[in-house]
Order: sequence, then C-alpha cells, then structure tokens
Amino acid sequence: LAHLCVLPPGFVESSCHSRIFWMKMNKLFLQRKFFQVEINDPYAGSVLLDEKLASRCGYVLSEDVWGNPIFRASVLGCHVVNEADELFSLTVNIRVSSFPSMRAAVTYTYPMYCSYSSWAPREIVCEENYMEVSVKTDVPAVSNDYTLAWMSALPETQNLAYQLWQLMFVSPSGRKRIMVSDAAKLGYSFNNTLSRVYLRAPYHSNESDFSMVGGVNMNMVTSTSMYRQRWLLLLIDTTVSCPVDGTSFTDTTLTWTVPSIIPTLVLQESTFLSKSISMGVDGQVIANPREKNYLMEHNTTHIGITIPIGAEGGKLKSSVSGGVYGVTYSIDLFLEHTWTDADWQTTKYTVIKPIVTPFIPQIPTVINNTLPEERIFNVAFGHFLPDVSLVSITIGNVPFTLRQAQHQGYKIYEAPFSNTTKGFILEVPFDDPYVLKEYVNKNETKYTLLLNYTLNVGPEMTLYYHSAELECIIADIELPEAVGYCDKENLYLAIPILGLHQYWNLYIGNKLLNRHTVLTNGYFAATNSTHLILQIPLFAIGVIYEEVSFQKIKARFDVVLRKVRTLETLEIFSTRCNFNSSAFVVCHPDGTIMISAQMKTVPAIDMSKTKLRDSSCKPKEYNKEHAFFKFHVTTCGTSVRFEGDHIIYENEISYEKETLPRRSLPTITRDTDYRLTVLCYYRAKETVMLGAFVSDSSMPKSPPFGSGTVVPRSNSAVYRRIRQVLNVVSRVSKDGSFMEFYEPNMAVLRRFLDPVFLEVELKDESPEAELYLDNCWVTGSLDFNSTPRWNITVDGQVVTERPTCA
Repeated sequence: LAHLCVLPPGFVESSCHSRIFWMKMNKLFLQRKFFQVEINDPYAGSVLLDEKLASRCGYVLSEDVWGNPIFRASVLGCHVVNEADELFSLTVNIRVSSFPSMRAAVTYTYPMYCSYSSWAPREIVCEENYMEVSVKTDVPAVSNDYTLAWMSALPETQNLAYQLWQLMFVSPSGRKRIMVSDAAKLGYSFNNTLSRVYLRAPYHSNESDFSMVGGVNMNMVTSTSMYRQRWLLLLIDTTVSCPVDGTSFTDTTLTWTVPSIIPTLVLQESTFLSKSISMGVDGQVIANPREKNYLMEHNTTHIGITIPIGAEGGKLKSSVSGGVYGVTYSIDLFLEHTWTDADWQTTKYTVIKPIVTPFIPQIPTVINNTLPEERIFNVAFGHFLPDVSLVSITIGNVPFTLRQAQHQGYKIYEAPFSNTTKGFILEVPFDDPYVLKEYVNKNETKYTLLLNYTLNVGPEMTLYYHSAELECIIADIELPEAVGYCDKENLYLAIPILGLHQYWNLYIGNKLLNRHTVLTNGYFAATNSTHLILQIPLFAIGVIYEEVSFQKIKARFDVVLRKVRTLETLEIFSTRCNFNSSAFVVCHPDGTIMISAQMKTVPAIDMSKTKLRDSSCKPKEYNKEHAFFKFHVTTCGTSVRFEGDHIIYENEISYEKETLPRRSLPTITRDTDYRLTVLCYYRAKETVMLGAFVSDSSMPKSPPFGSGTVVPRSNSAVYRRIRQVLNVVSRVSKDGSFMEFYEPNMAVLRRFLDPVFLEVELKDESPEAELYLDNCWVTGSLDFNSTPRWNITVDGQVVTERPTCA
C-alpha cells in the first residue's frame, strides 16, 4: 500500500529548459532509502518508469555530479499533456520506501509545467538515452477567408491521418518500411501534434548507422515519414544524427567536440549559416563561459568546449583503482547550436552530455614538517578531497584507531589545504616507544617513524592504505671525554660511563675492554657513578713506548672508543707520561729490545766495559751505575728457544774484566765477576703461521681427493700486525717449476699421494728478517685446531708417509 503525502520542502525542484522538463531530487531526503519514479498517464493511470519506457517515451532518470537524482522529460514525451504546442504539463509520482521491495512506500505526487512557443522548423535533441527530431507540418492556408475554418478542422484531420502514417528507414542493410503501429515494438516513438511530427529513436537500434564526422563518431537514423491517401502523398524527412563520443582528456583539462556541420542533416553545405551557439552546465545556460574559466571555440568544422579539471560546475570524486588513490571529475554539459540552410530554414540542435574523466592517479604526499629542536615529528599527509576520511594509523607495527591514538598521546587532526583539499596532521614525540632510534655518526641519533595510513575513500568508502617512513637526525648525544694522568709506576684513564655499551664499547687494540681483558693483562679497573677508572702499569701489555732512552721512558696507552654495531672508531683516548726508571727491559713487537740495567757491585765496575754476548755490542749510554742497550733479537748473540706457547729470546750482559799482565799463573784480576741475563717472551701464536689446505666435504668420496684454498691463519691481532710488517705471502704452484700458480681462493684437487707445491715467501727487505716454515697441515674446516688433520710439514720437516683418515 502506498500513502499519498505532501512533498517535504526542498525535496524536489524543477524547471524548463530547451523544451525539456528538468526535475531534481535532494539526495539528503533519500539517504538509506529506496525510491521509484512513476509517470502519471492522464488516461491509463500511473506507469512505472523503466529503461525501455524511458528511451521510447523521451525520459531520463540519472544523477547529477553531486549524487542528486535527476529526471528529465521531453515536452513531446508519451504522457505529456500538450496544449496547442505551447503549454505542456507532466505529473510524476515519487515513491519512497525504507525497503528494497518498496513495501510501505510513501508516494509524493509532483506536477510540472512548461511553456514553449518558439519552435524552429526542425528541432533535434540528443539525450543520454535517445535521439529525437521534430519537424513542422503546418499546411499553408488557401486564402485568408478560409484560414480560421481550415485551422480549426486540421487537428481532427491529423488525428484521422495518423493511422495511415508509415516510416521508411535507410540503413546499410537496405530499406525498411514499417507501419507506425509497429514502430513502438522496435523501440521507436512516432507521433504528431497540432503542428509537428516527431520521431524518437534509441541509440544503436538495428536501423541506425555510424559515421565519422570530423573525427567524431555519430549515430544516425535516416528515415522518411510518409502519409499516402489516394491523390495525396506527404513525405517528411525525419533523419536524426547525434554524437556518441567526442571527448578527450589531458592531466588538467577535458575537451568536448561536436561537428559544426553534420552532412546528413545539412544537404546543401554551401547554404549553411551558423546563427548562434551556447553552452550550459547542469541545465543552466552559461552566458559568459570565460568568467568560469570555460573555453568555447568554434570554426567551420568543429565546436569545442574545454573545461579545466576541477572547475566550478563539476565535481571531483575520490576513488581507488588497483590500490592507487586518484580522482575522477564529472560535469553535465549541454550545447545548443542553431543554424539555417536552404532546405530547412532553421534547425535547433541540442546535445546533453554528462562527462566523467578517466581515473586520474593522485599519489598522496607525505610532508615532513618536523622541527628537530622540538623533538616531535610533525607529518602532513595529503592532498585529499572532502570525501576522504582517516580511519586508523599504524605507528611502527602497532595499529591505532583515531581514539586510541589520541589516548596514546598522539595529536591527529585535519587541516585545510589549497584548492578545497585537506590533509591529516600527525604529531609523534621522538621519545615515543614506537619510534625507532639508531645511533649514527659521532654524536647523532637517527629517529625513524614508520607509518601506515588507512583511509575511507569516496562515497563507496573504499579502503586505501599508504605507508611512509620519516627520518630525522639530530646531534643529541654527547661524546665522552677521557682524562689521563700518571703516577710513578702507572698510567690512568678516567672515562665517562654514560652511553657505554649502549652506543659505544672500549677497545684496547682489537680486544674488547672487559673484565677478562683487564685481568689477563694486569690492569686494574674501578667504576663510580660517573666514570670508569682504568689503571695500567708501566710495563703492562698494550703500553706503547714512544721514546726509550737512558733512565727515561716516554710511554703512551690508548683506549679506542668504537660504535657497538659497526665497530667504527670514533675517538682514541690516550694518556701519555714520562717515567724515570733505573732498570727496565722493553721488548718491542718488531724484535727490538731496549735494556736499562742497574749494576750495583762492590767494588763498582766500569759500566762502559759492559757488553752483550757479542762483545761488539756495547752500551749506547751509561753512567756509574747504569748501562743502556738497544739491539734486535737477531743480533748481538741473542739465542732463541721455545717453551710451551712462548718463544724466548735470551741475551746476557756481562762485564769485560781487566786483567794484570801475565807473569805467572793464575791470572790476577782487579774486578769482580758480573753477569745479568735478559729474557724477552713472545707468544708463539703471534709469530707468522701461514697456509692451510681446507678440505671440501662436498667432493666425491671415491676415488679420494683433497681440495682446498690457501688461507692465512692467525689467532691474534699481534700476528696480523707482524704479518703486515714482514709481508709474508703464500701460493700453491701447479707443478714443481713454481712458474704457474693457482688463483687465490681457488679449489685445488690432489690425490693423497700427489705432491703439493706450496710456496711461502717473505717479502721483507730487511736483512735481519728470517723465515722458518714450521708446521703445515690440511684440515676440514677453518678452525685452527680442527680434526682430522693431515700433516704436510712438522717442525720444518716434510712428511713423507701416506696420510690416513681418523
């Protein structure tokens, strides 16, 4: 059951333009509701409007660019009441229901009126879903005396004649003649009024044809309306042609093009004369298009209308395509062109054209407005149309609704941008737990904010996601500054502990300064609330002796400040002092030994006469109680021996006795006997141990092969330092000629009994450097102590027995 109600104020508005009824319904009254439009037939009652009825009877039901339902009707429509081709009326019913089935619908009746008296001899309307042509059929009067009687009888005569009208269509398939009564079955509408005959045809009918006119595709129906009765034959040209495209687009504009002259409508082009051209938007004529930045141009072939995308009168709409945000722009245009020619005198040509641009991607931008000194990320995300809303935001990997985000302490708000667009502003503190923090450079922190926006886009509320990453680097970390000092026997470094192990670690050489390093190297360490105090004895491992002279040592100790992750060296903290020492032995890594020997004997001896095992090695400096020697472990009679993991270099300081002249035995001396043994210990694994074959377990098991690459081995940083100084290299030769060598890191295949030609070369140019090849072996991994192992040389001797597998 339907209920008749009074229309709510503002629900419907209507007007009459270009002999067309225009009715607009306000979408606000139809939210979350369903509606139907019925046409009120004055004789048969209400008829439900559907697509077939609309195209045949001259009706259009669509939406304007703002989403408001639009109904248009030709004044020559099927159910329009026509009074003398001047006054027209049409009544529609609008049924509104909350249910798709339209039950419990409320019906609003809305009458419309239109007056139109200035008919042209031929008028053509190109609507969205139909083409319509109407032509004047007034019969001229025989004489003035009989004009009134003739005109009063004409309508009745025309009504009788209608039954005898026929239509002749000309199409590519040939000629086709049908009775008017059969035209409606094919979707046409043909009728006459008091003074006109009209034909209405749907687009793309079987009797239609397509042609290109100036690059514009035209749909046309070529027809002749015929009336024949004995001695009378009346032929009326009811051909109609309408554009079906003609739109083109750039990134910033849309252009609609319509031919100026349509050949099927103008048979004698030489007599064509354009009288007036006007355009309109949304049913309203635009008197001065340039005021709205519209451009309308015309020449002898084309009429073109160019509209900037986003211009007034149209609407931008947000959408998502393939996960990409973008917009479409829609505008409802119409064009009226009036021309004259010899055949038709005047033709009024009206085209109504809703235009929607293709999808235009609009990649949103993330603008970093962060001011580092405020320590707050300020991020603007835009530009968006008003039909976009922010639903949620993910910070780091944690999603937040807008309410949750505000409760967390984040600030989120909308801000207007240019051109009626908007953006979303987000503020997040640097110290927020979901902001990533990374120590970079010397004293800077890189703060990284990872974002993922979720938005509702357009009227369809399509979800759209956009991720962003923002960085801000600020110098907000204070590098520590160490203080060094010394006492008589130790060097000290006081290092601030703030940030240690968070950003930096301390190293002595290449060894991490930890409890184990402190204990094994004889250091002492203590901490208070602010500093680490490191005590280093003068003769501890790692002390660098910059200058050693008679009774004086200039010593330095370095602690390296390195990044925790990259091990990049940032600072070297050094403490440097001069020490007065009466007795010391300094064993340098390069093999240089320096000795300050204190010799208190009774009676005293002459220190200038002291020497090393090689008597030519005399003191560099001396006084009454001290002698200072400097020599290399390969000179002055120095001996070497191995004990456990150490190499020990040994020499002896002795006194060269003065003897009396030999007159008889025994020999008489005036001096006491004096000897002082000097030892320098070097770790055996700090010497160069070079070359190992690494077997490849992926090689075939039978027949047995060994393969590998020559790799240097070391377990200590001292080895690397010595190797760099001595420049020791190793290669594998292809044969015993030692002329061709395998490339580094290249697998070398050998049977167990095949010889391996290994070359170890000492490239140091110092005549004091010597090379001893001690142990070489093959193992299955890079582990220095891995098993099984196959010896090549042991204690410098080549192994000749067949290797076996354990």
